[in-house]
Amino acid sequence: MSIVGGLDIHRKQLTFDYVEVETGRLERGRIAPADREHLVGWLRRFDGVSGVAFAMEGCTGWRYVAEEMRAAGVQPHLAEPADTSALRGPKRRAKTDKADAQLLRELLAAGRVPECYIPPPQVLEWRALLELYHDLRMEHTGWAQRIHATCFHQGTTALGEAGVIRGSHERLRRIVADQLSVAGRLQVNTALAIMDTLAVHLDRLRRGLLASARHIKGARALMADIYGVGPMTSVALCAWLGGADRFSSSRKAVRFTGLDITVHCSDSKRSPGRLSRQGGGAAVAAVRGGQDLRPWLRPRPHLLRRGQTALRRQPGRAVAGPSHRPPRRAHPGRPRR
Repeated sequence: MSIVGGLDIHRKQLTFDYVEVETGRLERGRIAPADREHLVGWLRRFDGVSGVAFAMEGCTGWRYVAEEMRAAGVQPHLAEPADTSALRGPKRRAKTDKADAQLLRELLAAGRVPECYIPPPQVLEWRALLELYHDLRMEHTGWAQRIHATCFHQGTTALGEAGVIRGSHERLRRIVADQLSVAGRLQVNTALAIMDTLAVHLDRLRRGLLASARHIKGARALMADIYGVGPMTSVALCAWLGGADRFSSSRKAVRFTGLDITVHCSDSKRSPGRLSRQGGGAAVAAVRGGQDLRPWLRPRPHLLRRGQTALRRQPGRAVAGPSHRPPRRAHPGRPRR
C-alpha cells in the first residue's frame, strides 16, 4: 500500500489521518460537512494513485463512505468498534477524533484491524428493509400494549375476544365507547388509527420481502433444508450471515447471531466447570442465605484497592467465591470429612 490512513466518522465532520508509506509525509484534517458531495471532492486527491487504503469504524454512516471510496479506487477497511476500542488499551488521556483516526491508521499499517464484513449493495438493501420492518412491527406492538394498559387502568371489562390485533374490533369499540373516559377514548382511538397506518406499511413491506425470498437462491435453499425457516427468516439469515463461507464453524455463526448467551447464574443452568463471567450462582445463593464465606475466601492482594476489604470486580474475572459449590459448614460435635 502506498497510502495508509484512518477515517473517524461523525455527523458533522469526517476526521482523516493518512501517511504516504514511501515518503513518510503525514496529512491530517477534517471534511466538513460530512456528506457525499464533500467526500467525493476530497477523494479526488487520490486520482491516479494506486494502493490507497483507509480504515473506519463500523458505526452509522460507514455505508456511503465505503461506497464512495470504492468508486474512487480506494480500498475501505471496516473495523469492529468494540474490538478497536479494546486495542486502544488503557485510557491515559482524553479521546479525540484525531486520536481515533490515528489509531485506525496505525492498526491498518500494522495489519491489526479487526475486520468487519462489507456486504454488497443488494444485501445492504435487504438489511435496510428488514430493519424497517422490525421497527414498524415493534411500534405496532407498542401501540397495542398502550391500548391494553389504558383499558386496564380505567377498569374496563376484560377484552377477551376483543383483541387489539386479531380480535373483534367492533366489540373493542363498544367497550371503549361505554367504559372509558373522554381522554381514554381519545387515547385508544388515536392508537387504533396509528396501528391501521402501520399495518398498511407492514403489509407492503412483507409482500416485498416475500417476493425477494422467492428469487434468492440462498433463501430457497435454507427454506428447503432447515425445518421451521420461512421466507422472512431465510432473507434475514442471507442478509446478516453473508454466505456459507463467512464463518469457519457453526459455533462462530451462532455467536454472531447472539444465540449463545451466557447466563448470569450458572449453578443450575450450565454443566459443571462452565461458569459465567458474573461468578457462580452457588456463591450468590450462599451469601443470600446468610452464610459467612469470609473463612473460605482466599485473599487476593492485587485486587485490593486503597485498603478496602471488598474485592473489586474486573472484566473477565469471576467474583471471589467458591469455584464449584458452596462450602459445607462444620457443625458442632460432628467431625469434618
